[in-house]
Amino acid sequence: MKEAVSRDMAAIAAALAAIRMPAQPEEYDIHAAVAAALDAAGLVYEHEYRLGPRRRIDFRVSRVGIEVKKGRPASSALRAQLQKYLESDALDAVIVVTQRATRLPSTLCGKPVALLSLNRLWGVALP
Repeated sequence: MKEAVSRDMAAIAAALAAIRMPAQPEEYDIHAAVAAALDAAGLVYEHEYRLGPRRRIDFRVSRVGIEVKKGRPASSALRAQLQKYLESDALDAVIVVTQRATRLPSTLCGKPVALLSLNRLWGVALP
């Protein structure tokens, strides 16, 4: 199972690495770009996937969740949110897509956590 999760995470990360966003997008713009990148890679996803009461992750590809955050989210609040998501049996891992990097542990609830910072995809630090 871990191999499958690693393969899925690598495929998703490769698809998302193609995203190029303007410096000041709205969150729905990032959602649209994520959906377009997943579509282009031929990855099947569910948008706004319900994990339970008051728990809805932005995308789910296979058993990997994708959470989108505009700007630089507060790492403690994001960590708490991700922990609630990863407590679900419906997810084996999560990838967080942010405009700007934030600190996150590499695992939560014994499940992998990866961060994709959109400003790093440009190879330069954006404002």
